[in-house]
Amino acid sequence: MAFDKKTVLSAVEKVLVENKGKRKFTQSVDLAVNFKDVDFKKAENRFNISIVLPTAPKQVKIAVFADGQLALDAKKAGADLVISGAEIPDYATDKKKQKELANYATLATPQLMTVVGKQLGQVLATRGILPKPIPPNADLHSLIESTRRAVTLKPKGKFLPCIHCIVGNETMNANTITDNIMTILETLLKQFTEQQIKNIVIKTTMGKPVKINPR
Repeated sequence: MAFDKKTVLSAVEKVLVENKGKRKFTQSVDLAVNFKDVDFKKAENRFNISIVLPTAPKQVKIAVFADGQLALDAKKAGADLVISGAEIPDYATDKKKQKELANYATLATPQLMTVVGKQLGQVLATRGILPKPIPPNADLHSLIESTRRAVTLKPKGKFLPCIHCIVGNETMNANTITDNIMTILETLLKQFTEQQIKNIVIKTTMGKPVKINPR
């Protein structure tokens, strides 16, 4: 692999040393991967991948659309918010509730997916939080926890040749952030060659970018 763990760790440590504690808020640590010789305007090159990282890069609240026993089970399993089918119309007409919902990642039972799509689909899609369906007999606790750790990779803007995502924050251990980055790179290298990756950059929210140089 062109970008090994030792190389990535060195770059992460540099970012943290140079930027940690220099702002009055906790800065995120972000990853950018820039591609070359890949035209994302072509459908065959486009991708939208959800990756479950080893450690959640930020605190993520989970909302579950569910009724009956599954709603009770979701709450017990750690969901931060449970929305019943009867409550969905309220969210569809209340902009304040929609704004609050934007802070959540969402899951939904198969029975409510259509209802959510019809009444909240456009709102949730705009915010990038369309719910994922809950599979039959799913382990809700595991599903909720994996959703907290998930990031989505897709080309930026109008199919620009780059992806950008959060991989941690400045309070996290460098090894933890490195493990998250390695998970993302290993996934990307299953779809793209090393030669198609122009460069990889990490930075804190307000910090200077640091390139991850290949070994």
